[in-house]
Amino acid sequence: MASTKSAARYAKALLDLSLEKGWVEAVEKDLIRFVQTVSESNDFRVFLNSPVVRADKKISIYARVFTDFQPVTMQFLSLVTRNGREQLLPAIAEQFARQLRKHRGIVSGSIVSASPLSDQTKQDILARIAPAFEGTLSLTEAIDPSLLGGFVIRIEDKQIDASVSSKLKALRQELVK
Repeated sequence: MASTKSAARYAKALLDLSLEKGWVEAVEKDLIRFVQTVSESNDFRVFLNSPVVRADKKISIYARVFTDFQPVTMQFLSLVTRNGREQLLPAIAEQFARQLRKHRGIVSGSIVSASPLSDQTKQDILARIAPAFEGTLSLTEAIDPSLLGGFVIRIEDKQIDASVSSKLKALRQELVK
């Protein structure tokens, strides 16, 4: 929990600076590439989390690997690493993306359905739930056959469960009473 708060604070500081200086798109692109590198390279992930490798060595490796990063991004990576918090960098990047979406007025969520939804069905669902949220809704879609039918929507701390499996579960509980 404390690491999540720290990541959010670092991300907010970077976002505020990026907004002030007009570097948001460049920093966003750099952080996306950084997270991609961490997720695709087990060696880089081990290197990043290694307490044995000194901070100055990590910073010099960043400079060699990420030659096209903006100076502000490199300075930020250096600052976090010098503070001994480099293991938080992927979480900071995620928090940065989340806070940037919020700044842009984009509300992210997910919709899980038993089978793929048609574009018209997705549009109908979005049209019904959009008034409950401020901003533009952006939903990722996933398939879960165990729902049997219907869908489950999760946006922020809200959940709409219109799945057949939950209706059957509620009916089963009602019959058992």
